[in-house]
Amino acid sequence: MRFSRLLLTAGLLAAMALPAAAQTVRINGAGATFPYPIYSKWFDVYHEKTGIEINYQSIGSGAGIQQVKAGTVDFGASDAPLSNDRLREMPRKVVHFPTVAGAVALVYNLPGLTARVKLTPEIVTGIYLGKLTTWNDKLIAAANPGVALPAAPILAVHRSDGSGTTNIFTLYLSAVNGGWKEMVGANTAVSWPSGIGGKGNEGVAGLVRQTPGAIGYVELAYAKQNKLPVALLRNRAGNFVEPSLASTTAAVAAGAAALAKDVRTPIVNAAAPDAYPIAGLTYLLVYQDTKDPARAKALAGFIRWAMHDGQDMAAALDYARLPEPIIKVNEATLATLTSAGKKVAI
Repeated sequence: MRFSRLLLTAGLLAAMALPAAAQTVRINGAGATFPYPIYSKWFDVYHEKTGIEINYQSIGSGAGIQQVKAGTVDFGASDAPLSNDRLREMPRKVVHFPTVAGAVALVYNLPGLTARVKLTPEIVTGIYLGKLTTWNDKLIAAANPGVALPAAPILAVHRSDGSGTTNIFTLYLSAVNGGWKEMVGANTAVSWPSGIGGKGNEGVAGLVRQTPGAIGYVELAYAKQNKLPVALLRNRAGNFVEPSLASTTAAVAAGAAALAKDVRTPIVNAAAPDAYPIAGLTYLLVYQDTKDPARAKALAGFIRWAMHDGQDMAAALDYARLPEPIIKVNEATLATLTSAGKKVAI
């Protein structure tokens, strides 16, 4: 009887000790919807590999940046890197880790039209400035000879929330049109001259899908998930190019040298003949010094894994992997991370 009681007591003590031993490290992040398809894949695979849980809220780059500033997350995610002024507003030093590159596709809803619509920079800026209002406009017709474009009204759909996808799109519009740059500019949120807004890439894709005559900009994975037709866009070299893994990779390669000097450098409107012109990197935003050593180590380990093993998953989801020079920059940045003043050991 006494032996049984001893076994029971030992069992209870072991059970009481289990939660502490098996306690899982949890990391919290929030931000961009643009990279959510690959991030969700990464987080699942990394959890299976390490047991580390990464909770991510896909709420848009602007909201993600605000949560980093407020200190309510371990990392933010943004397709819009922080300017020097925005960095100075942060309570502590924030560093950027580019993760992958993606294309911002122009999707549309023209029932019965089988030909792929071709767009030029003049057409895209004209639509979003509210100057081109019907699909059979002369400018659009000239870029699409032989295509029976409908006389349907154009509805320009844009993001209603602070968005890194918007930042990439408006950087492109500012690069190709001086009037847009002067009147509207580039940012995660702008005063749109025309159109209606949808929340997140999901919201824009949903509005386009349900509205004949609509056009909108979304990350390429969302276009494919929603089975929306994607326009060909004339690039800086004069070629009509579709958003794809290859054309996004070409844009990243064209900007690799500049990115190695500053990972925040835009890659829109690249000069390469096969580059898609509305492409951009997406970033993790991390405080260089964090208070919790366990979470700091877990996050640094995930970032290193994403820079290497995680890159092999990019192509399947239509993201372009990082060039080797950018991975080296990320490795150097990882080496600067500290927790409570001590270097984070990965």
